[in-house]
Amino acid sequence: MKNEFISQKKHMTVLLSIFIYINLIQIITVYSQSDSLFNYLEIAAKNNPGVLQKFTEYKAALEKIPQVGSLSDPELSLGVFLKPMELVNGNQVADIRLMQMFPWFGVLRNARDEMSLMANAKFELFRDAKLQVYYDVQRTWYELFKVRKDIAISEKNIEILKTIERLTLVKFKSPSSGSTGTTYASPGISSVSAQSNSAGSGSMQTMGTGEGNSASTVSNQPSPQMQTSSMGSSQGNTGLADLYRIQIETGDLENNIALLKNQSNTIAARFNSYLNRKPVEPVFTGEVLAADSLRFSLLAVSDSILAKNPMLSMLGYEMQSLDSRKKMVTAMGFPMVGLGLNYSLISKSEMSTSSMNGKDMIMPMVTITLPIYRKKYNAMQREADLLKSATSQNYEATANSLQTEYFQAIQLFQDAQRRVILYENQYQLASKSFDLTLKAFSTSSSGLTDVLRVRQQTFDYEFKQVEAVADLNTSIAWLKRLMAFSQIQ
Repeated sequence: MKNEFISQKKHMTVLLSIFIYINLIQIITVYSQSDSLFNYLEIAAKNNPGVLQKFTEYKAALEKIPQVGSLSDPELSLGVFLKPMELVNGNQVADIRLMQMFPWFGVLRNARDEMSLMANAKFELFRDAKLQVYYDVQRTWYELFKVRKDIAISEKNIEILKTIERLTLVKFKSPSSGSTGTTYASPGISSVSAQSNSAGSGSMQTMGTGEGNSASTVSNQPSPQMQTSSMGSSQGNTGLADLYRIQIETGDLENNIALLKNQSNTIAARFNSYLNRKPVEPVFTGEVLAADSLRFSLLAVSDSILAKNPMLSMLGYEMQSLDSRKKMVTAMGFPMVGLGLNYSLISKSEMSTSSMNGKDMIMPMVTITLPIYRKKYNAMQREADLLKSATSQNYEATANSLQTEYFQAIQLFQDAQRRVILYENQYQLASKSFDLTLKAFSTSSSGLTDVLRVRQQTFDYEFKQVEAVADLNTSIAWLKRLMAFSQIQ
């Protein structure tokens, strides 16, 4: 008995472990599916060619800093006399000269500052490209979700139409019971005729006139069999027309589904291009799209746009670099100083008795440039001022454009928020109305036109609800792109 209890306990433990394992697998699967967009953003940040290009340009700009911050190469000149030149103290064989030029104080420092600031501007361009790719990936993913959800709704719509078609087919076959009614109409007509004949044989003369009148009255009225036949024909034509309408609706939906599938393939190919993948790579979108939250106040978004937007930061770095350039070209208008050394190689002369005979000569040298042509230096200073003015104007234009985009995104955000609540309520009401109308149609209390109208209204609200959630998430992604905020840093 004890062994059976122990074995049963082990069995329950194994079952509990399997149950927990299955639940963990399901939780991990759901988490990975809901987090798939985050994974796609990581892939895009690592593999997108446009982002990689901007980052490579930034690294190339960093390499310019040591180039402009270094002294110019020293000059070495060597002259050899083919026939030694006779001097007092010997014969000069060769002349070697080494010269190093030094710019005015601040030229190299300002040049390094200029290139450093330009490299920072390149980095801001890289950030902007990365944020744009993040936004494109999210916007395209939501667009793909809408198309796929439209396909699913249309397929569900076709299933509903098939249900309505079956109900219509049942109602179309129901007039056959009218033919059964006509079989009960004939005995009634024959009994009336028999009663008329018996009455006529009993009193032919007194009832002759009345019998003629009644006969004429009966002959003017249609028989019950004719009424039933015309009613059945009318119901049959109406039922057949309803079947045709349902088939037309189904054909339109099937064509729309085929169009949406082609559109889905095109959007998926564009989505994969952002991730630098093959166009036919599968893209997971899930079945349910949850509404995102902004997690920021709208005033904070507006302030962050002017403070953190990479395009404005890039233009700010450009203006600072132009200030450094102006300082550099101003210092270039001062003389450059060159320090050098001249070495003369002298051989001994047989004719000379001097103690300096055959001794080489070393001569220190100083060179100074004379920047007397001031037009070019003044022109370089004016160029730097004009470029800074143009960059400042570009800064203002970009800030105005970003403010306009901000209000457009806010409009889309607020409109989507309102539509999410509206269409959720409208869809619930339309679904209840459709259930009631379909039940009424099954009991012949409602016509096909009402059913199709309410059905179309229900599915329209269902898709509009999905579209509103996708627009809400897209507007939030747009606002985050403007304020330079992203889930991936």
